Amino acid sequence: MESNVLGTELEACCFEPKTGFYRDGFCKTGTEDIGTHVVCAIMTDEFLRFSRSRGNDLITPIPYYQFPGLKAGDKWCLCVSRWKEAYLEGVAPPVILEATHEKALKYVSFDMLLEHKVSSD
Repeated sequence: MESNVLGTELEACCFEPKTGFYRDGFCKTGTEDIGTHVVCAIMTDEFLRFSRSRGNDLITPIPYYQFPGLKAGDKWCLCVSRWKEAYLEGVAPPVILEATHEKALKYVSFDMLLEHKVSSD
């Protein structure tokens, strides 16, 4: 069983668009996930522009990688390092703690995530 940052069972982040490193809807990770895609976040226009300015365009679709392109309001499993970078720049998107993998706590504090939490509903 995978756990979230609350210490309970990891909930799904999103199935439409299907997210997660494994494209199974969950922010799970493994040794092949170099980016550590463990933060379930709700995209904002501000964050999407920020990410593109840092060389990671999350807006443009890339069908080869089953990547639909994202828009504000979409839920997505982000690389924890990108979320932290956005946090430090004041543009971190909201997070769903119930769907954020506990491994995120190796890179960011629970308080940082808590500042940006939203309900999983």
